Amino acid sequence: MKKYMGLTLIGLITAAFLIYAIKWIKHRIEYAVSDAVFVKAQEMPTLSFQVAGKVIEVYKDMGDWVEKGEVLARIEPEDYKLQLEMIESKINSLRAQREALRIQLDRVSKEVRLSLESATLTSEETLKKEEYLRAQMGELEVQIELLRKDRERLKDLLDKGLIPKRKYEEVETNYLALLERKKALQKSVEELRLAYEKSLVGVSMARASLSKVKELENQLRVLEEEIAALEKQKESALRDLEKTTLKAPFSGYIAKRFINVGDVIRAGQPAFSLINTDTLYVEVLLEETKLRGIKKGNKAYVRLDAYPDVVLEGRVQEISPVSAATFALAPRDVSAGEFTKVVQRIPIKIELKDKRLLRVGMGGRVEIKRE
Repeated sequence: MKKYMGLTLIGLITAAFLIYAIKWIKHRIEYAVSDAVFVKAQEMPTLSFQVAGKVIEVYKDMGDWVEKGEVLARIEPEDYKLQLEMIESKINSLRAQREALRIQLDRVSKEVRLSLESATLTSEETLKKEEYLRAQMGELEVQIELLRKDRERLKDLLDKGLIPKRKYEEVETNYLALLERKKALQKSVEELRLAYEKSLVGVSMARASLSKVKELENQLRVLEEEIAALEKQKESALRDLEKTTLKAPFSGYIAKRFINVGDVIRAGQPAFSLINTDTLYVEVLLEETKLRGIKKGNKAYVRLDAYPDVVLEGRVQEISPVSAATFALAPRDVSAGEFTKVVQRIPIKIELKDKRLLRVGMGGRVEIKRE
């Protein structure tokens, strides 16, 4: 009796094993299975400032969610503001000069027949020259302020022995020269004010030739070209000022933060790594021997190692036309005639319906339904 029971038990175990083996073989025939599974993101750019400067504010950290256009960090904008102000001051100065030149051109072209109006025109010209000089003074004040800051900074570096004295003296000399120039301009403005007052009571006749008119027209054309060039510089300076604020190009999660408040960074230096969660996908490195029946659109079932009890459903979106080893940094060298057969792996992209559990770099297991 015991013998029959033992045989029966062995038979049952054998039958169970055969059923399991048949199911396993059938599953391997119907599905391509691989553990070479990696979660990746199609969009995971490294964001950086396009201008250099000192980081003054950082608003986001690793793991934070950001909306498209949200500010991530800022760098010190003062230098870029001063640069913009200097360009605007130059533009205003040239515009005042252009206006004075236009008035002068109008005066010279008419003075042959309008000699009686010369006093009025001269007074207007003098007034415009005064405005031009005042505009120059404004430009000088911006330059003086820039040199003053450089002077203080270099003085501090000189006291610490970090720069040669000659470099500080060059800035000091330029600074004092600009102060003297400012005094000279102030004196010129006062003289123009007196000349303007005298021109109101005096009559002056000036004869101008057609060549003078032509010369003034050429000067006016040159001024127009200089102003147009400065306007382009102003646009560039405005863009640089805007670039002191780093914004998110799309919504997603901060994968890594590379900067801290107080860091002095260069243009293009990595600041944040941002993941676009809409572009997360699963890459499978499938052995070439398992490609039979694998086509775009085939169903795929993924189990992530982090969530082994959760089955994520998706479909084959892309099948690479080359193996993963094709673009390896150190490709195999078989020129010497030595060769070892290695099964190649083909990258396959799986698009999942539910991406909420995905994190870049995760691993897992995939089963792809064959056709």
